[in-house]
Amino acid sequence: MSMKHFIYDYLVETGMTAVYAKYLNMLILLVALLVIAFLVDYIIKKIFIKLFTQFTVKTKTNFDNFLVSNKVPQNIAHIIPLIFGLEFIPIVFQDFPYFENMVEKGFKVFAIILTLWIVRSLLNALKDYFKTLPRLRDKPIDSYIQVFMIFAWALGLLSAFAIITSVEFIKFFTTLGAASAIIILVFRDTILGFVASIQVSINDMVRIGDWITFEKYGADGDVIEINLSTVKVQNFDKTITTIPTYALISDSFKNWRGMEVSDGRRIKRALNIKLDSVSYLTKDEVDTLKNISLISSYLETRQSDIDSYNSEQNINKDILLNGRNLTNIGVFRKYLETYIEQHSGVNKDMMIMVRQLAPTAHGIPIEIYAFSSDKRWKNYEYIMADIFDHTIAAVPYFNLEIFEYPSNSSFKDNKA
Repeated sequence: MSMKHFIYDYLVETGMTAVYAKYLNMLILLVALLVIAFLVDYIIKKIFIKLFTQFTVKTKTNFDNFLVSNKVPQNIAHIIPLIFGLEFIPIVFQDFPYFENMVEKGFKVFAIILTLWIVRSLLNALKDYFKTLPRLRDKPIDSYIQVFMIFAWALGLLSAFAIITSVEFIKFFTTLGAASAIIILVFRDTILGFVASIQVSINDMVRIGDWITFEKYGADGDVIEINLSTVKVQNFDKTITTIPTYALISDSFKNWRGMEVSDGRRIKRALNIKLDSVSYLTKDEVDTLKNISLISSYLETRQSDIDSYNSEQNINKDILLNGRNLTNIGVFRKYLETYIEQHSGVNKDMMIMVRQLAPTAHGIPIEIYAFSSDKRWKNYEYIMADIFDHTIAAVPYFNLEIFEYPSNSSFKDNKA
């Protein structure tokens, strides 16, 4: 005699009507089923966790560690009590086919949810593992994981809906195709983000850890996360800016990775020299500038060449304009170039140039173009400031003046 009939017969023998005996028999069997299922689940879960933990100790790879930390064994352990429940549902609800159908559908839906849990935990374990690999650490792994999860959840939800409504899966998908336009509209950002994340990865446009500047979104900092719909940038003031992933391919932004992987960080800044302070250098002025050690040998050689040329051409030097001459701004440029070339903070293997730009209403721009040997922001700013501190202080030695707008002190000096 089966347990089901044993309980039912016992209840009838105690004087209970057949109808009440059927309902009470079902409840007792249902409670027994749930208790046994929970006990089996608890025991199997403990066994799985112990086995996986022992397995992780013996293996060299850390992938199995991520399986444990993402609860893959716990989720897999739920499969056995689920199968146990599905097998015993017909026994519990033998006299109630309607309830049997409902509960069986519920268990099947739970089976789909459990499958999604297992897939999610496996994908998260893969994501964590891939992020430990040097060649994949800067790749948008989150985007790909999210794409798989979206497809998995969509398929799972559709399957669950088909089970609940008793609609054939193929027919359900056929009906769903008619609503594809609405689906595309709803998932527009997701689709665009997916396409963008693939293009970003294939074209190597942005990696996690890259410093990017995206003026449209006010982002200026390091990329800390790239996922399906957004890119997170930690600005230098520690605020977080979120950018749509598809904006990386639809808008223009600056990636500073090229600078970071190069041998130096560019210094490109100019001083404006007053036009009326530019002049030829007299012999006495040249002799005075020869006392500056960085350009003394240059002035000796250069002045000798100029004197030889003027002598050969019988140039009348009573007027300074005649022939060839040194100018204070030209010697100043040479001094700056020599100074930068010997500066300890400048990379000597990269371009060093001091050039004169086109005159403007603010004077003649003298631009320093070089690369610092230290690319760290703080040290870079210190090197650049050190160069321009010296440059600004050196200007008066060449009888030049820096352009600046008049201040109150300027008017007071004029009155005096």
